[in-house]
Amino acid sequence: MLLIGVAFQLGLSAGAPLAAAAYGGRAAQSDGRLPPGYRLASLVTAAVLAGIGWLLLLHGGLLAAAPLAGPVVRVAVWVVAALFALNTAGNLTGRHPLERWGMGAITATLTVLCVLLAIGG
Repeated sequence: MLLIGVAFQLGLSAGAPLAAAAYGGRAAQSDGRLPPGYRLASLVTAAVLAGIGWLLLLHGGLLAAAPLAGPVVRVAVWVVAALFALNTAGNLTGRHPLERWGMGAITATLTVLCVLLAIGG
């Protein structure tokens, strides 16, 4: 699911005409693309999502971690779950159906999965 988000944000940063489905549709230009500042923000978002993926793999035990990383990573997973919950709320207020229902469903699912990982990890 994170890879879907990464791919979407990379597409936006590369100039894909999907701007109406991102940032509440506020930044869409007449050609459907994002302006340069928002394209940079999408590139940063893609990197952050990739970093979150690394964090979740680390917490899930699929990557080796330093011995003291456990408590720090567990707290970070809770923070990520909260951020996904906030992002879901934002997505659900979007005007475009892809943002509202597509990305809203993905971030809601990621919220639940992060909570389950934080509890069980």
